[in-house]
Amino acid sequence: MILVSSCLAGMKVRYNGTDSLDVHIQKLVEEKKAMTICPELLGGFMTPREPAEIVGGTGEDVLNGTAKVVEFSGNDVSDMYIKGAYEALHIAREVNATLIVLKENSPSCGSAAIYNGAFENCKIAGNGVTAALLKKEGFKVISEKQVSEILLHQEL
Repeated sequence: MILVSSCLAGMKVRYNGTDSLDVHIQKLVEEKKAMTICPELLGGFMTPREPAEIVGGTGEDVLNGTAKVVEFSGNDVSDMYIKGAYEALHIAREVNATLIVLKENSPSCGSAAIYNGAFENCKIAGNGVTAALLKKEGFKVISEKQVSEILLHQEL
């Protein structure tokens, strides 16, 4: 089973109430080859919600307590991001996920890039909290940008 970020399948669960539809991912869900997860909703957030960024590091740093996830207003929401990451891990294990496709740049789901924590639309290399935990636990995590490349090389 493939796990995918809900927003990539067309669900309007992003912080601002929109989606990030990827038709390849939507098709995988429709064909029952993939199922959706939203770590932020699993952590207790609602839609819409304030934008948040990791301050002081990356998802790995949030997990080990040396960085935090902060909303634009300054509210520390690290605990909710960590809770969502562990809920996503539980689901990944339960369904024996073979691949996890997460939304790039997200403080939860970014698997190669995240925002730098200054709310200036500036990205840095790094994992979001959920991507960091899933990778640490041995899951293959990629972004939506890598899906078409994989679709060309293997049958999903």
